[in-house]
Amino acid sequence: MRPGAVTVGSVRAAALLLGLTGFAGTLWHGIDEPGNALAFGALVALGELARGGAAPDDREPAPLATAGALAYALLGTSAGTATTHGVLQTVAVVVAAGLAGIVPHIARGRGPGLDRFARRVLTVGFAALCFQPLYNAGAVTQHLGRGPAYALLLLLLLALTALCDAVLAALVLRARTGFPYGPLLRDELRALLGIGSAVCATGTVMALGVAAAGLWALPVLAVPLLLTQVSFRRYAAVRTVNRQTIASLARATEIAGCTPPGHAHRVAALSTAVGRELGLSGTELTVLEHAALMHDIGQLSLVDPVEGGATALLPAEEQRRIARLGGEVVRRTGVPEAVAVVVERQADPYREQPPAARIVRAVNAYDDLTGDGAGAALGALERLRLGTARDYHPDVVEGLARVLARGGAAGVTPAVPG
Repeated sequence: MRPGAVTVGSVRAAALLLGLTGFAGTLWHGIDEPGNALAFGALVALGELARGGAAPDDREPAPLATAGALAYALLGTSAGTATTHGVLQTVAVVVAAGLAGIVPHIARGRGPGLDRFARRVLTVGFAALCFQPLYNAGAVTQHLGRGPAYALLLLLLLALTALCDAVLAALVLRARTGFPYGPLLRDELRALLGIGSAVCATGTVMALGVAAAGLWALPVLAVPLLLTQVSFRRYAAVRTVNRQTIASLARATEIAGCTPPGHAHRVAALSTAVGRELGLSGTELTVLEHAALMHDIGQLSLVDPVEGGATALLPAEEQRRIARLGGEVVRRTGVPEAVAVVVERQADPYREQPPAARIVRAVNAYDDLTGDGAGAALGALERLRLGTARDYHPDVVEGLARVLARGGAAGVTPAVPG
């Protein structure tokens, strides 16, 4: 069994064991404060139901469910009355409500991945374990009271929980893709500044609101996060439309017969994989992906098309001329200037190129040179290695070789803006 599979299996097994322990403990001791359990369970289930329309690459497709689960984990009092639900009941309620909320999505074939759900169970269990024993023992109120220090403690615990979730998410992604752990963790930490911070803040406010006003505070406090989720979905839809527009522009070279079918998308997928391998993340990956999709668009300006669309076989000056034409075309499409810069500099000597242009050049050359069969692929990679004195950056070529050794760009998801 591959080490990556062992890591993913261990995370899932830990979540399953924690969930079963939570159910067993709750069944054995009974449900404490069933009203609280029902209210927070309903909130988590509603949050899971509201994930409809979430894109596969969303960092947090169900923020309301996550905020509700974390608030229940950090709930010490309800309307001034101390709670006693503890860690195991917290886990049991969150798992049961989460499963109830995702059943309709599973029935439509759009259920969440097991990795996400396993992370939810583990992080909620971590938050409850950090808070519930201390609170039930009276240590929290004895030393901090119920003022600003108490609210600060909840924020710190949620921040620590979010950090643990980011570490776990990067670990699972590292196990699945083999990409360097550092850039993956950096991507996850950047995401905490967006929807992650809203989830932590809402979870804290929910726990404090229910402590002061009771369960009536839950629906009021859930509205802002629901509105945030709707706005985020609209932003994601706009982002998707932009990417589809760029992909359509990339297909123009195929429709015109300038490049082979699928060439732009192969180069974009493989370039993104190499970029992750070399440590790019966030916006850098988005620029790389868009530039790779549009890297051949300069061929539309040529009177005589390049035979087979293989620009890697042309003289260096001709490659640079086509790249400059492509940069001019890209600027007229309204995409960010950084994309146009990568397109127009993809044929420069690698010592003068930005990192994304180095990657696009090497991957484009690989796709131009390769053919059917492993022998042709190996021959193309060897030609790239022979060109590392001037044309192709050695680190990029070796990064490409490592990605190809793991199966190429299979399973690579589109880059998400940071």
